Amino acid sequence: MKVEIRLSEEAAQPYAVIYTNRITEQIRRAADLLGSGENVVTAMDGERITVLHPQEIYMIRIEREQAVVYTKEKQYLSGRRLYSFEEQLGGGFMRISKSTLINLSFIHSVEPSFNGMMHLRLKNGCKDYISRKYLPVFKKYLGI
Repeated sequence: MKVEIRLSEEAAQPYAVIYTNRITEQIRRAADLLGSGENVVTAMDGERITVLHPQEIYMIRIEREQAVVYTKEKQYLSGRRLYSFEEQLGGGFMRISKSTLINLSFIHSVEPSFNGMMHLRLKNGCKDYISRKYLPVFKKYLGI
C-alpha cells in the first residue's frame, strides 16, 4: 500500500482519506487502525466505510458468518470477529450469546423464555436470546 503524509497548518485534527478501487481486508484493517485512537468502529454500508461511535451501536450479531452492526435505524456489515468488537468496546457492552454482543445502555426489556433462556429486546426493536451460558453474568448486571 502506498502511503503519503502531508503537513497542513489548516488541519485542526489529523484525518485520513483512503483512495482505493476496491475494499480489501488490508483496507479494512487500515481504517480500523486509523480510527482506533478515538475508539470508533468501522463498518460497511454498501461500498462505503462508515465510522460508528460506540454510543451509536445497539447490537453486533454474527449472521451468515459476517458481523452485522445494528444502530438505531440501520445495519452495517463488518468482516471482523465478535471477540475483537468485545475487546475494543469494553465495559458498556456485554456478550449475551455465542453470536451476539449488546450495548447495555439500550436494553428495553427482558423476559423469561424456554429452556432457562431469557428473551431480550432493545430500544430499537432488535430482539435476541440470552443463552444459559451468559445468563449468570447478565443477571448479576441486572441485580437479580
